[in-house]
Amino acid sequence: MALAVQAVADGDASACVSAGNTGALMAFGLQKLKTLPGISRPAICSYIPTRSGEVLALDLGANIDCSAAQLHQFALLGALTARIVNGIANPKLKLLNIGLEANKGMKSVQEAATLLAEDVRINYCGFIEADRLFHGDADVVVCDGRSGNIALKASEGVASMISDIYRDHINSHWLSRLAFRVFMRSTASLSQRLHPSRYNGAYLLGLNGIIIKSHGGADSQSFYEALNLARLAAGENLPSVLAPLLASDLSASVHQTRCGDE
Repeated sequence: MALAVQAVADGDASACVSAGNTGALMAFGLQKLKTLPGISRPAICSYIPTRSGEVLALDLGANIDCSAAQLHQFALLGALTARIVNGIANPKLKLLNIGLEANKGMKSVQEAATLLAEDVRINYCGFIEADRLFHGDADVVVCDGRSGNIALKASEGVASMISDIYRDHINSHWLSRLAFRVFMRSTASLSQRLHPSRYNGAYLLGLNGIIIKSHGGADSQSFYEALNLARLAAGENLPSVLAPLLASDLSASVHQTRCGDE
């Protein structure tokens, strides 16, 4: 793992894809690649399927406790990545919270909301609750690593439970099995779009190099998707494109944080 990250740092590789320990991968990334200008910590960033397409969500587990300034940094990273990689000119960004009211949530989340609302570089559209993550209400959702990881794993658990219930029901009667075969043939493209393997692979976004984290239990198709994510990021030369954009905004970002503390 260390050698793979070092190869990216030395320019001998365009990206590193690893299914190893997330903490170790993060540590090697910070040690060998450093962070982009104005970014204090990288975030785990991945696509989540929604009713109308996908949403880019970060942080999904790298940083348990996040300050308002860090959430603001994640928002900049997410918004810029959505523009560069996904071609969304003005991505809608929302902040994950326990409610939609301005007085709901932790102090850091409320302060981050103020920073995002004042930042004209971000199309901030307010809070979003976890039950709306999958409805296509936003292009980018920002959260601390604890909330993001819990929301993601809870959704994976619900999806797995529903799948198990359907499988048990289908196997209970021959007529159910026949109906299921007809249903699967008519919804093949939908099943392919929602298959978990399509969403394997997450950016360690904010590092001065491309690192993609794959699920440890990924099969060959899932790992291919992680490799493809690395290919897309390398094709856009993502860190090199992000760096000057973040550097040019660094003084403004610091100013916004100070205004929010007053």
